Amino acid sequence: MSASLRTLPIPGGWTTPTAADAPARAELIEQSHLRCTALGLTRVERPDFEPMIRGDLVVARERNQRLLTHAAPVMEMLFEQIVNTESMIVLTDAQGTILHSKGDDEFLARAGKVALAPGVNWAEQSKGTNAIGTALVEERPTLVHAGEHFIHANSFLTCSAAPIVDPRGNMLGVLDVTGDQLSYHQHTMGLVRMSARMIENHWLSEDYGNRLRLHFHLRPEFIGTLLEGIVVVGGDGRILGSNRSALDQLDISGAALRMHTITSLFETTIGAVIDHFRMPIPLPMRLTMSNGRQFHATARFNGPLRSVMAGLDGAPAARAVNESAPRHDGVPSGGAAAVAQRVPGDEAARRACLSGLHYLSTGDAQVEAVVTKVQRVLNKEIPLLILGETGTGKELLARAVHQDSNRARQAFVAVNCASIPESLIEAELFGYEDGAFTGARRKGAIGRILQANGGTLFLDEIGDMPLSLQARLLRVLQERCVTPLGSHKSIPVDIAVVSATHRNLREMCAACTFREDLYYRLNGLVVRLPALRDRSDLRTVARRIVLAEAPDGPPEISASVMSLFERYAWPGNIRQLANVLRTAVVMAGSDPQITEEYLSEDFLEDVRRQPAATATPATLAAAAATSMPLPAAPPAAAEPPAAAVAAAAPAAAPARTLGESEIALIQAALDAAGGNISEASKALGISRNTIYRKLRWR
Repeated sequence: MSASLRTLPIPGGWTTPTAADAPARAELIEQSHLRCTALGLTRVERPDFEPMIRGDLVVARERNQRLLTHAAPVMEMLFEQIVNTESMIVLTDAQGTILHSKGDDEFLARAGKVALAPGVNWAEQSKGTNAIGTALVEERPTLVHAGEHFIHANSFLTCSAAPIVDPRGNMLGVLDVTGDQLSYHQHTMGLVRMSARMIENHWLSEDYGNRLRLHFHLRPEFIGTLLEGIVVVGGDGRILGSNRSALDQLDISGAALRMHTITSLFETTIGAVIDHFRMPIPLPMRLTMSNGRQFHATARFNGPLRSVMAGLDGAPAARAVNESAPRHDGVPSGGAAAVAQRVPGDEAARRACLSGLHYLSTGDAQVEAVVTKVQRVLNKEIPLLILGETGTGKELLARAVHQDSNRARQAFVAVNCASIPESLIEAELFGYEDGAFTGARRKGAIGRILQANGGTLFLDEIGDMPLSLQARLLRVLQERCVTPLGSHKSIPVDIAVVSATHRNLREMCAACTFREDLYYRLNGLVVRLPALRDRSDLRTVARRIVLAEAPDGPPEISASVMSLFERYAWPGNIRQLANVLRTAVVMAGSDPQITEEYLSEDFLEDVRRQPAATATPATLAAAAATSMPLPAAPPAAAEPPAAAVAAAAPAAAPARTLGESEIALIQAALDAAGGNISEASKALGISRNTIYRKLRWR
């Protein structure tokens, strides 16, 4: 999880526990006191000052090293929230033995007087009613305040503890914040619970890094936060594990959840999920439970998608894929995966079918040419520079390159050079040491370049990088070492670099606003993604976006709306098309067809303001495929010369058929290309085979 406690403000003002949950807490404390009495404890017990010997503590820490590794950074962030509040943070193992503590020095000394220190066991049978021990028994977050502690010596404490469990519900330990009872704060428990969830989510991601993970919530804006639910899905569709938020949202126990498959839980298949998130625009997917409850979900996995599709548990993915329903474009759901399963013996064909780059090919000759070029330099350590207007899918291409590369199991780190303030971009990229500048975080921060070590660094809008920073980036790319701000130590780094921009870098080099040496370092291979208005696959892209929005029952796009789309210039490209269709799908509801009434008014106004357009590659392709009449050319800007009118008058040629018009356009493109079929096909946005077929009947 990338969510940080740093973003959670704590309102001022100390208080005492509210009475809102008083009956439930009173019963919990009473039951705990009864257990303590049954164990033979008395309320005047003297603190046990005999922690385990040092060697045993070392063994306990080694046994729980993974828990310590995941908890340490979270405890650091949590401590920043409670510093100078006479408090401490405690981490215990599943038996209640304190492994690590961190807090204000003065309070640590006071806590030591009641043996609240590493190596001491704070289970109920040892220390009576206390947040740590009682949370272990109750297996839920627990607050024990002041006199609620069974042993009187502990009554000066207020303790908020939350269990830490693994994805299968096994107890790992307890995270606790303990302070002076006079410093009780109502938000402390919330911070502890979220910190525990952060540790659990880290554990889950590590346990199932090469599994498909569905991140979901009732509200899409909560995906990516600590409130999101996460379920892990095996290659055969079985639910393997989850985080605590998932259990809360689904209102189900962990054991019951693991008896489900993705089909019985969400009424979909792993093939449908994989198809959805291989879309060019992977919008959140809607998942529906049998009781009608709907969630928004995204999918994540550390490894390449093809490994998820190949069946991670040793079970063939074909079974899950073949359960999928047919898609509306006539291709069986499962797409490339289903094709790959039909050729299990041919690993090369299998890899090609499941390739992210291969999947970006949707019928447009220009995009196919880009994909072909990129595939040739894959894993050759050649920098890639992607040019294109905003919204054409430059980051999608970069992610596909990473996914298909040998680096797919490592991080893909995207940096938008235009969105980070100029004063911060250097620290963001290169990282910094503690105290490197005013306002810097304690312990410093790792930069984006080091985060991408072993993986791919995507520098979006590289043309907007400040000139002063370009020299430092060039040095990193040349020397493959990074020096954080405030440090004299160079750290080796191994990254593949993909950059993108909508600017003309050559012109910027000529104007001395972009370093020429950096430009030549970045442009090992330069490709340009066409604008949507210049592509011939608009129908396919639009259909995939609709399917991504409504996978269980996508509405059709009416002929009039598609005609309108094909006439529009799409200044925002695929991103704009996705936003238009996302709104339309929601507005259409259960209607089986998207008509103009479901399009947003501002988009329709843009269409009306746009001047009539000549035939585009999209309209030409649609006309060839559906016999749709081509749009008329715009009126001439000025009257033609009289001589030209006179010359043209006798030649009032009879109206041509659609087929004749198509052939004339193709012939004109061929003439312009000097007879080169490939160049003509790129200019028209149709395949070479189409040109051959059309000209054969001339």
